[in-house]
Amino acid sequence: MSFLRRTILLWSLVWLAPSAAADCTIRTGAVYFEDGTLHYREAGAGPTVVLLHGLFAQKEQWDALLCELAASGRRALAPDLPGYGESRDFPLAVYPLEFQAERLHTLILELGLDRLDLAGNSMGGTIAAEYAARYPDRVRTLAFIGAPLGAVDWSEGVRSAIRDGINPFIPLDRDQFALEMRLLFAEPPEIPDSIVEASVAEYRERQLHYRQVWDIVNLDADLLRMQSDARRHHRPPPPPPTLILWGERDGIFEVSGAQPFQARRPRSRLEILPETGHLPMLERPAETAAAYRRFLDGPEPTGRDIHRGQSR
Repeated sequence: MSFLRRTILLWSLVWLAPSAAADCTIRTGAVYFEDGTLHYREAGAGPTVVLLHGLFAQKEQWDALLCELAASGRRALAPDLPGYGESRDFPLAVYPLEFQAERLHTLILELGLDRLDLAGNSMGGTIAAEYAARYPDRVRTLAFIGAPLGAVDWSEGVRSAIRDGINPFIPLDRDQFALEMRLLFAEPPEIPDSIVEASVAEYRERQLHYRQVWDIVNLDADLLRMQSDARRHHRPPPPPPTLILWGERDGIFEVSGAQPFQARRPRSRLEILPETGHLPMLERPAETAAAYRRFLDGPEPTGRDIHRGQSR
């Protein structure tokens, strides 16, 4: 029942991101492991792009971008990471981000993928960066579609909620759910009351599980950030050409952290999307796709490239 509730909520959000490609066909697949089954969606053919979702999210958030990338002559693939979405039958041991990066590598090998363009939103961006650091020869480019988890400190909105004893990512009542939407979106969508109630009921029912996952992921993100800082002092291979796509009204990680984050990443391009929150692929799918295609098709960034999108 919990997966059904989360799927209903997801589809109530996906209306924000209709595919521009009317004839887009999204295919589904699965890879079987001893500890669970990993499901994915894909579209198109050509050079491969892999898209990784964030915490407590799932692969369908990428549907619009799958279709946009397919229309531009690419194969775009979005998995449900182990423990999330349809891939939920994995044990608790899969949630550390280093495990996620290694299981992603196994998936890539199982699917016979060679070099690829790798992108992620929030937690997915952090996993993508860790994968690129571990397997630099496998990654052509890296993209953060929305600020990555651990890139900068939590926003004042998140910290204020936590000081008040509220985890805004595990909403236990309607007010907390509304807070989560305000933090995620510049313009929160209108979600039917029945879906809000079902979602809150699931969070209450599985509160212990969600809190365990939250603790594991955030502890791991802190450790990976420290490891990343240490790597820079040991002259590791340079990271791949990188796109940093940041919502100007991101309520999770404030846009003031975008340029300092870019300064730590050579060969990067920063694009700031106005009127956009933490989930640009849902809130501004066309602009997100256009920015990503410009990056993939354009010259290698210098590390000083900054672009601000136009307001609607």
